[in-house]
Amino acid sequence: MGAERRVTGSEAFMPISRLSDALAKRLETLGQENRLKGDESVICGVIPARDGGGPRYLLEGEGDRPFLRMNSNSYLGMSFRPGIVAAEDEAARVFGTGPGAVRFISGTWSPHVRLERRLAAFHGRDAAMLFSSAYAAMMGVLPPLVSDRTAVISDELNHNCIINAIALARPGEKHIYRHLDMGELERRLEQAAKASARAIIVTDGIFSMRGDHAPLDRIMALARTFDSAFPENVAVVVDDSHGVGAFGRTGRGTEEVTRSAPADLLVGTLGKAFGVNGGYVAAGHTVIRYLRETSPFYIYSNPITPAEAAAAGAAVDTLDSPAGAALVEHLRAMAARFRTGLSGLGFETLPGEHPIVPLMVRDTARTSELVAHLRRHGILATGLNYPVVPRGDEEIRFQVSADHTLGDIDDALEVLGRFAGARRPAP
Repeated sequence: MGAERRVTGSEAFMPISRLSDALAKRLETLGQENRLKGDESVICGVIPARDGGGPRYLLEGEGDRPFLRMNSNSYLGMSFRPGIVAAEDEAARVFGTGPGAVRFISGTWSPHVRLERRLAAFHGRDAAMLFSSAYAAMMGVLPPLVSDRTAVISDELNHNCIINAIALARPGEKHIYRHLDMGELERRLEQAAKASARAIIVTDGIFSMRGDHAPLDRIMALARTFDSAFPENVAVVVDDSHGVGAFGRTGRGTEEVTRSAPADLLVGTLGKAFGVNGGYVAAGHTVIRYLRETSPFYIYSNPITPAEAAAAGAAVDTLDSPAGAALVEHLRAMAARFRTGLSGLGFETLPGEHPIVPLMVRDTARTSELVAHLRRHGILATGLNYPVVPRGDEEIRFQVSADHTLGDIDDALEVLGRFAGARRPAP
């Protein structure tokens, strides 16, 4: 045999140049459509609250300039509360830094079980189960509940996780109703009853782009009205990730505010108001048992760490206490002050009590200009342009936190006032 030819590194690696070219063209198209997220801001330090202000954040590339963060889902500031941090530290020392396996092999630790029981009790449900995120929870919950004789009925402004979960589920029928239009929801139920054995109404509790909420009391009433028309019931699935902890007198979310009957399945997150990581679903015993046996996003994916579960449990305990009630009340007051201040400056916003406070700009160029103005003055906020939101609904989404103080809110309003004044025509 002849000597073997040595394969060089350049020969061994065959670059996917044609695919890269196609991807580059797609990125160019996304840029032209204003759909690129762009470079991420990297938080590299935190300045603790002081001098009447809340925490400030340092960004990579911005030196020691502090930023007020008004684009965070951490509505109650739980991630920096000493008791939450201590719970995670202690659990990491006892249980290590990772679960080591998926749940059904050897990845279930006592903090997971305690947290699931605590969440079920907090929401008044029989049982709960954890997922790696709320996105994974919705993707893992909806498809196992859908058959070829299931009609799924969804609000047109539902979150991307719901849209993708429906696509993955491939229901026998899919119906989309206009945002919050209960008359159309009723008509969709009437239509679905003609051929489907099961109906699933799925909705956000709080709609993340606008901060408005679903009328769950009316949705639940419609579901019960039409229930007898479906051999396998009408089930209501609610993703209240932005509601739990941030909405309602006790932080129990959209159900509490609307005084609705409990949704059949409630999806929530640990990564927003609870300040940790992960998602969950709360429901009846049989539903949860079925999902544990059939949901691939649960079965084949590692859970959150035992330490995260311990921290989340401490966060639920904190919320479900007088200290938690005070945080929620302060959050509500700061959101109200900011909404009132925006209106006083002549900006358009949407009514409500949720700490998502949209400033309706309704113009792409001006939205980008205002976001840049805010950043130059040390305020982080998120601009949402078409096609992320419908044309004409371009906005800046502000997210108020219980970490914010009166001084923080007034500082943000002062910066916004400068922009409004600079653009106001001279008399």
